[in-house]
Order: sequence, then C-alpha cells, then structure tokens
Amino acid sequence: MAATDLFARRATLARSVRLLSEFRHEQSAPARFYGALAGDTAALVTELWRGLHGDDPTGRTVLDVGGGPGYFAAAFSHAGLRYVGVEPDPGEMHAAGPRPADATGSFVRASGMALPFADASVDICLSSNVAEHVPRPWQLGNEMLRVTKPGGLAVLSYTVWLGPFGGHEMGLTHYLGGQRAARRYTRRHGHPPKNNYGSSLFAVSAAAGLDWARHTGALVAAFPRYHPRWAWTSTALPGIREFLVSNLVLVLQPGLQNDCNVF
Repeated sequence: MAATDLFARRATLARSVRLLSEFRHEQSAPARFYGALAGDTAALVTELWRGLHGDDPTGRTVLDVGGGPGYFAAAFSHAGLRYVGVEPDPGEMHAAGPRPADATGSFVRASGMALPFADASVDICLSSNVAEHVPRPWQLGNEMLRVTKPGGLAVLSYTVWLGPFGGHEMGLTHYLGGQRAARRYTRRHGHPPKNNYGSSLFAVSAAAGLDWARHTGALVAAFPRYHPRWAWTSTALPGIREFLVSNLVLVLQPGLQNDCNVF
C-alpha cells in the first residue's frame, strides 16, 4: 500500500470545501478554525502512518514543531498518540488562554531549527504551516529528519508563497511583492501584519521544498494538502504548481531507501 492511499480516499471535494469554509474564522474564532484543522491533521498523520506501516500509530510519540497553544495536542491525544509540542514564541504558546483540559502532552519552548531532542528519538515529526515563517526552512526540515527514528514518519506541510494564501492576512496583495504588501496592510489597518514579510513570513516555493526533500533520499510522497485527490497532479507541473498547490505536504521516511510519488 502506498503511503497516501488511505488519505487519498478522504481527500474529496467536500472535505476541501469544508476546510476552506473554516479559513474565514481564523481571526474571529480561532478555536473553531484551528480545532477543525487540528482534527484533519491528526487524521492525515494517522492515515499516512497506516499507509506506510499497516497499523495504527496508537501509543507512538509525535513531535509537533510549531505546535502553538494546544489545539493540535488535543486532536493527537484523542487519536491515541503521545504528543510533544515545540513552540519558540511564548505568546503563541498562550494565545488561546488556559490550555484546554484535553490538550495533554508535553510542551517545550525551542526553535524548530535547533530541536533540543536526541537523534532518532520520536516516531513521528510534524510541522504544519511553519516552514514559511522561518528564514531557513530546510534547516528545520533537516532537524525534523534528525530526530525521527529510521522508518518513522516526518510530515512537513507549508504554505507556498505564490499560492492564493501565500500572503496570509495580507490577502492577494502579496502578488505585488511582500514588502509592498506589508506596507499596504500597515497603512490600511494602522499596524503591521502579524506575518510580516522578511521577518516572520518568507517566500517559500514548492520547487525548493521538492528539491530539498528529494536530496534527503527520504521523500515518500508530495501532494497538495487541501485539494481533492483529482487535483493532486498539479504538484508535478513545474511553474504552474507554484500557483495551484497552495499548501504542499512533503511526506518523508528517514533511514530507508524510498520510492517517491509526486502527484
């Protein structure tokens, strides 16, 4: 069974529409938005593990790089995994107020580009929508592979700059250029964007992620995170994929020789 077979069955147009409808609540109702995203992410990771190993990851340790305030902790705890969250920003760690009671696990303040964990110490390493927020995203990726056990699972998912959501709260103005978009946002709202181009938001391409992942020798699959299965072929189209993929998932299995499926 291919790593993506189980998830592909759930990657329907209805799922895509449902997740897209939740995006509009990110600012006004973050618990609703991130709760839905966390549940979908836990299901994604579970199904990728099943595809690779043929069993459930129940009891396995998942290290979530950039885990934020605990929404993902609750989702992975419900899925039966031991959760460890890493977050460098104390403001983000407490952004949701008191951590939900069902958000069990361990939480560490640290940078994803220098993870304070031993080599081959976790079964699963996840980074969801973090790579575009760090100046050296592939150093983060290398750290994820370092701490993941051979034969385990690393999932790096990030927002592609030239996709429609590349500018985050700046909207489509990022097509005018990141710095110009940030200035326009500041003039309109009276304060700089949270995700400010050049300091907390960077232009990361699909091509760069695929090139890095292929060179690791650990790449198993790559596909658009929120697209229905019939749209996954956009990942294999140079140039066009930068605009169509929106959010790229890189699935990696360190320590083994892998056959890569780039859809």
